[in-house]
Amino acid sequence: MKLGIVGLPNVGKSTLFNSLTKAGAESANYPFCTIDPNVGIVAVPDERIKKLGEMYHSKKVTPAVVEFVDIAGLVRGASKGEGLGNQFLANIREVDAIVHVVRCFEDANVVHVDGSVDPVRDIETIQLELIFSDLEVLERRIAKVAKQARMDKTLAKELELLNGVKAHLEAEKPAKTYEIPEDEDMQAWFGGYNLLTAKPVIYAANVAEDDLAGDGEGNPHVSAVRELAAGEQSEVFVICAQIEQEIAELDDEEKILFLEDLGLTESGLEKLIAASYSLLGLISYLTAGEDETRAWTIRKGTKAPQAAGKIHSDFERGFIRAEVVRYQDLLDCKSLAAAREKGIVGLEGKEYVVQDGDVILFRFNV
Repeated sequence: MKLGIVGLPNVGKSTLFNSLTKAGAESANYPFCTIDPNVGIVAVPDERIKKLGEMYHSKKVTPAVVEFVDIAGLVRGASKGEGLGNQFLANIREVDAIVHVVRCFEDANVVHVDGSVDPVRDIETIQLELIFSDLEVLERRIAKVAKQARMDKTLAKELELLNGVKAHLEAEKPAKTYEIPEDEDMQAWFGGYNLLTAKPVIYAANVAEDDLAGDGEGNPHVSAVRELAAGEQSEVFVICAQIEQEIAELDDEEKILFLEDLGLTESGLEKLIAASYSLLGLISYLTAGEDETRAWTIRKGTKAPQAAGKIHSDFERGFIRAEVVRYQDLLDCKSLAAAREKGIVGLEGKEYVVQDGDVILFRFNV
């Protein structure tokens, strides 16, 4: 999973990126990997693989990972090359979802680029830049298709879609709210345009420490963000980037105590990953053994052979069956053999839909 972190200057975007990547790397003992200065890979916190690893005495415990991209240079006019402009837009096209950090705190010492705190205005500023960039993509495609559409029924149908989406964007509406006709070709074309405003969005409402324990309740800025997000089926989570920076410096035990003192049960990283999995429809299944215990991220609704294919294409190609046991059942039984004796290990075929927390042993033959 790849998430792009965006936001106007001075909203806490880079503070959040730095603290998330550091905290994520340390909390799960996963080596923080810097691909380039603004990309970090962090482990998905998951107690289940830790406990299974201990049970199996695994030589290696491998968590699922999230790649964060800190998208720099986003200011008003980015689509026309202001700030880092086009470089920012190229980076963001590669992500699965956008984490949009919006300032929901008042602080006279931190200057707002537009002179006052107004998260809805800030969201609209960034969305407009994304819309302008998407319009350029569509206009280039229209110029290519229009000449041949008179003689080609398929291209004429695509041109109809292009013009419909273009009009929608020109009305300052994101592509994800455009109703695509129930047509396989049109669905495929739309996906192929890779439009920025078609990507799922998670709003990170960055609040002052005092607003954190109540999850932003009573903060009018957070309420405004939640109302906007509800209208476009986006996720919202409340965070204090400054507190996340402090959490990033602590070890696991200190972190738990620190969160308790703040009246919190989870860190911002855990909130963000939960929101991301929910928005993108993702779950994790687990594999466990002496050599390695590992979490694998798949989409909800994935069937057993395709889940096996996440491990290796041979597993999918030669799939025979899957031995499946629920994580908690396996933990309670203390071994797979004991779970088999109790009759709670299922033998599942090609139509089995994998569930979150399934511990699976795949049988295959190539």
